[in-house]
Amino acid sequence: MTDLAIIIVTWNVRDLVLDALRTLYADLAQSNLDAQVIVVDSASSDDTVKAIAETFPEAHVIASEENLGFGGANNLGMRSLGFDNPEAKDLPRAVYLLNPDTLTQTGATQTLFEALFADENNGVVGARLTYGDGSFQHSSFQFPGLRQLWVEFFPTPGRLIDHPFNGRYPRNLYDHQKPFEVDFMLGATVMLRREVIQETGMFDPQFFMYAEEVDWQWRIHDAGWRILCVPEAHVIHLAGQSTGQAKPRSIINLWQSRLLLYEKHYPAWKLALAKRMVAIGMERKTKQAQQNNVDQSVINAYAKVRELALA
Repeated sequence: MTDLAIIIVTWNVRDLVLDALRTLYADLAQSNLDAQVIVVDSASSDDTVKAIAETFPEAHVIASEENLGFGGANNLGMRSLGFDNPEAKDLPRAVYLLNPDTLTQTGATQTLFEALFADENNGVVGARLTYGDGSFQHSSFQFPGLRQLWVEFFPTPGRLIDHPFNGRYPRNLYDHQKPFEVDFMLGATVMLRREVIQETGMFDPQFFMYAEEVDWQWRIHDAGWRILCVPEAHVIHLAGQSTGQAKPRSIINLWQSRLLLYEKHYPAWKLALAKRMVAIGMERKTKQAQQNNVDQSVINAYAKVRELALA
């Protein structure tokens, strides 16, 4: 039985994913894990598939003919392992979803795997992240609520931005180098037990991009599994390299997903209040963008999100 299957989803980030694979394979080489690597390419136009085949022939590449989004492409990778087949018997003990804009640091993969299986109640683990310049990056968060929406749109004291008020965990938890329980891990590094996937399913295909990992981990959390940040496992996350390629579309994708998340997990009163806050917030953003002569496509995106919130 394979210990670990690692799935990386790509979209037009050829050079980044080659670096991600280089550092991942170097880390796996010094581990004792029996691991396989699957790359799901979402119809890239930059010769990603060819480059991976030439440089890392040991990787299994699935070339999708369409862009399935983050969740859909990862689901495709998990289905290739047999997770859609209740009769499958050779499933890996764990699945590791890794972003293509990551650089795995020595020992990270083994450390995550060992933390995942240190307790039978552990369902998901994720790494401590830093940006490319070495600065701190939040990798774990509280489930989004109305306070985070307030911070998104309305004047908020600066001391409350990097604070539990805004869904952040204290930085000293990362400094202690001991695993700590969280609501959810950022989707850049998410390692899951086989049983978690079998029990809770995979990503909800309604989410094309953004919030899909929040929704799934919310379901995992509600099923009684523990979700842990493992600071000893360090991964550099360059952040936003794929989604930053189409900003207006990304704005709409982001808020479509957030609104869907609220619909799935909020009671009726909270959903109504959240949607009203989004509508008012987008109206404020539209006015600010017009005053600052922001590109009209961005202004149109804000207007579209407002329509979605009022629908």
